Amino acid sequence: MPNPILIVILIFYLAFTAVVAQASLLLPKTIKVDRAALTSEPPCDPKISPAWREAQVIDGVKIEASPGCNPDNPAWIAAAVKGTNNISMDTLMKTGLSPDTIIKTDDLDGDGDPDRIIIKLEVMELNGKSPDFPGILPTFDIAPGVQPGAWVFAPKTSGMSTENFESVRANPLLRLPAPVIRVEQGDIVQIILENTHYFPHSIHLHGVDHPFAHKEHGGNDGVPQTSEIELMPGERRIYEFQARQPGTMFYHCHVQTHTHLSMGLAGMIIVEENRPNNWLQTLNIGGGHVRHPSVAIREKFDQEYDLHYHAMDKELGDIIKKYNDPRLIARDMNQRYDITDSTEDYYTINGLSFPYSLRESLIIVKPDQKIKLRLLNSGGETIAIHTHGHHATITHYDGVEHNPVAQIMRDVFDIAPAQRLDLTLDTTNDGKHSYGEGDWLIHDHREKGITTNGMAEGGSMSSIVYTSYLGEDGLPKTSHFGIDLSNYFTQEFWQRRVPIWQDLDEVASLGSPAGQAINIDITTQNYLLNALYGLAAGLLIYFIFAKREYFKQCAMAAISRVRSDKGSKQS
Repeated sequence: MPNPILIVILIFYLAFTAVVAQASLLLPKTIKVDRAALTSEPPCDPKISPAWREAQVIDGVKIEASPGCNPDNPAWIAAAVKGTNNISMDTLMKTGLSPDTIIKTDDLDGDGDPDRIIIKLEVMELNGKSPDFPGILPTFDIAPGVQPGAWVFAPKTSGMSTENFESVRANPLLRLPAPVIRVEQGDIVQIILENTHYFPHSIHLHGVDHPFAHKEHGGNDGVPQTSEIELMPGERRIYEFQARQPGTMFYHCHVQTHTHLSMGLAGMIIVEENRPNNWLQTLNIGGGHVRHPSVAIREKFDQEYDLHYHAMDKELGDIIKKYNDPRLIARDMNQRYDITDSTEDYYTINGLSFPYSLRESLIIVKPDQKIKLRLLNSGGETIAIHTHGHHATITHYDGVEHNPVAQIMRDVFDIAPAQRLDLTLDTTNDGKHSYGEGDWLIHDHREKGITTNGMAEGGSMSSIVYTSYLGEDGLPKTSHFGIDLSNYFTQEFWQRRVPIWQDLDEVASLGSPAGQAINIDITTQNYLLNALYGLAAGLLIYFIFAKREYFKQCAMAAISRVRSDKGSKQS
């Protein structure tokens, strides 16, 4: 007599298979994600004062206007130009810098500017696990809600790592990328690294003219295998140089470079041409617009921008979110993490990804200008930067001027890892240098370069935007063309919960499929079918086990017949 349990299971199996098959043939209704329910952000950071955009003079320092959405704190610029030892206490208090962050003294050549420069940097962690807090601390978003684990060189501060006691958001001075360092040809420069981190670190002055050893401090090249012992937590080290050649250079940690550089310990270092009365903006925090250009730059250019491109691996950055035990982090980074299997997931320009890149890294121009662009690629892959509407001229490779006769104009610029390019962007509307006024995209032409953790549009996108196309808020006037960027300023978009095309028509024909009970998505269908296949296999095994005696008897009978037939043939 058939087993009734088996009959019930078989009926259930057949019925459920029919339901799944039927569901796969039905099209669900389209619904819209309610925009009012999204965690939306204002396009410009409301904590940034609009007054910072204006041209102004602080402690005798002339600061150019910066009409972008989130300009730098003008007090930072005044401190970077004069040195924290030469500004008023009121200005210093507005910076959050330590009184000894930038020390400028001694006009050694008598040309009206200081020639002995001391810069103090710390090593700080962003978006890492804390022993005193269940979440990550301090937080730094490269896009709304996107918080990769990172390490940074930061100027020495006088305050906390967070904005205040109530906030977990990082102090504005602690951010990606490491600050741009700008000094003059012939300056005697000391970069003092104070290791406030739990790992050993160093600084390698990549491309900068520097001696191998520095007096009693021994190594000066930052390389543990050849130059010096790693700088342990709580220690400090002085790196000293007197550069003889100007150019766009690079500095980065050279301890376990395959992880420390990718984690964000990298920045631009620029040696400017020597000129009289040349007070430089020694630190450009976050990169972008240089609001106090050097004398040599002002001789040839209307504006200057520092553009630092960097990419990070999510798997690597997530390690510091798992543990607050340095031993476990060291084990996972140095022994378990395999960079040959890594992927770059976050693509940034000046430490941010689209749409936040529009806040700080717009190249804002007027017709008939010449703009100096300094580009660095500190990622692990070659990038291809494309300037829409413009051809720029490559003037320098890795800090060395290219032969003026051989300088070429391009609209795509390949930049290898650790390479630097100097470009001249001419906004003359002649069909070659510029196609005219507009909001022209500048981006990495590799398709993955315009993604953030696989989501587009993201990555290191920015714009060359003419002032006639710039809104009062410092963002391009996209709304005049029916373009709505508000979706990108929501955390839900980067969590893959907002259909990017749902508002292109009234019926939301490209919106989200409704989650009705009978409508099962393809992934769920596959899971259910695999489960049913497993159930069928289990039933088969159960049936064989339940009838094992019967099968055993059948097998014995078959063996007997074979033996009987064999005996008959032999006789």
